[in-house]
Amino acid sequence: MSVKKINAEDLRRMKDKEGLILQGCGGELQDWVDGINDMLIKSDILFDGTKFKAENCLAFENEGLTNLLFPFSEDVKLNMGKLAMWRLQTHENFGGKWLSDYVNNKLGGFLSEETAERKKPYCKLIGEDGNIFNLMGIASRTLRQNGMAEQAVEMRDRICASGSYGEALCIIGDYVNITGDADLDECEDESMEFGGM
Repeated sequence: MSVKKINAEDLRRMKDKEGLILQGCGGELQDWVDGINDMLIKSDILFDGTKFKAENCLAFENEGLTNLLFPFSEDVKLNMGKLAMWRLQTHENFGGKWLSDYVNNKLGGFLSEETAERKKPYCKLIGEDGNIFNLMGIASRTLRQNGMAEQAVEMRDRICASGSYGEALCIIGDYVNITGDADLDECEDESMEFGGM
């Protein structure tokens, strides 16, 4: 099994989890997992023969860096005091942060359960002028029309802080379901069938 890749935005839905994030993990992700496990075992941080499994680790891109999340779980036995010291001592090399610190300081905080579960409105962007500010304006209008003005502001702020066109599009997709004319007609038909729900 290999390291699973996720969007940075997915971390905002991990409110009840904690872990160690290492930043700037270029190259083979499996090599990173193996190397960090070896370092933590030699430093007596991992014990009882446990280690982080690659299939439980998560990779994501943010601010132009590939980052790795080593999630804490019951099957990984850690000396947390030594891990905290190791994180500080190696910060210059790995940019280590706790998941909660990273989400709060770099991603705008965790999503509330209500926000995480809120249904995204459909928004016709396919076939529109691809200028990111145009797309952002259409998505913002759709959010406001659906009573989600706060999300429109949050989306705009995140897009303005993003590092690329692709990242900005992904952020729009976090807030609205991107559709074209045909898709939108189908969505409206479905909502009519289910009493507008």
